[in-house]
Amino acid sequence: MRYSPISRFRGTFLGAFLGGSLTSDGKIQSQSYLDLGRMAILGTESLINLGKLDLDDWIARQQQESLHLAADDISIKIIIATLPIALFFHENPIKLRQNLLRVLKIWEDDPVVRDGTLAVAYAISLALTEKLDPLTLIPQTISFLGETPTSIPKKLLKVQNLLEQGAGLSRAQAEFVREEKLSNTIAMAFYCFLSTLEDFRLAVLQATHNGNSKVQDATSLSSQATGAIAGALSGAYNGISGIPVNWQVLLLQRNSPVWGLTSFSQMLKLTDAFVAVWSGVYDIDLNPRELTQGCEEALLSVYAAPRVIRSR
Repeated sequence: MRYSPISRFRGTFLGAFLGGSLTSDGKIQSQSYLDLGRMAILGTESLINLGKLDLDDWIARQQQESLHLAADDISIKIIIATLPIALFFHENPIKLRQNLLRVLKIWEDDPVVRDGTLAVAYAISLALTEKLDPLTLIPQTISFLGETPTSIPKKLLKVQNLLEQGAGLSRAQAEFVREEKLSNTIAMAFYCFLSTLEDFRLAVLQATHNGNSKVQDATSLSSQATGAIAGALSGAYNGISGIPVNWQVLLLQRNSPVWGLTSFSQMLKLTDAFVAVWSGVYDIDLNPRELTQGCEEALLSVYAAPRVIRSR
């Protein structure tokens, strides 16, 4: 395995956060003006606490924090909110699709949001299982979407053509940033990711770049959305080791709030706990009495047959 699961899980979350927090000149904002990932954090906490997907718990957590989605940012927030599902069920495409569609029912029934969510999650699942081939990713993604009335398959095919032609960033921007549509945002994020497959830094810098005269009408929201998606894709593929160390150090030094959490360090701890639950590892520190009752001062050992420890 090229990168460990924990590296890819961390890379996905941190990549999405960094991609949504970069300014057009490559600087990290101390606090993203749109808290894009708060719902993703709540979903992650739900999966950690219950060890499974529970829609009622997801809804209750959102209502408890009074999370309301504004009309201008609802689409991108939903896609980022489903990242925990993409990670938790990445090994099984059938379960991945089923559970993504279940979660999407919490919010509006928008076919474009559905297809965008499925496309991003499927690419992440291929990255985590080390089956992502840049030459076949887009055809495979379109096949995963199935029959759909949206323009996302068509936009992804345009990305494929641009990549085959070796088209540069300015041409891709001219193609996809003329209108602020979610389908264009998804396409641009895929272009930035696939055109710089092994370079996380360049992927997110391309995604957040808006200095070209042809794209000056693009709002910071569109740039932030493209950056967050491209960052999640590249982070899943390259792992946390592919994210520039100076960016990571800067976040650790600031240790400012991240997506509703108190600090960047807390985000890393939450991700580690998420990986532990996904892998089937039981944290003794969470329930020490339950495990040590009747066997005080005894060394507790847990054994499992292969392939059963992660059943769910």
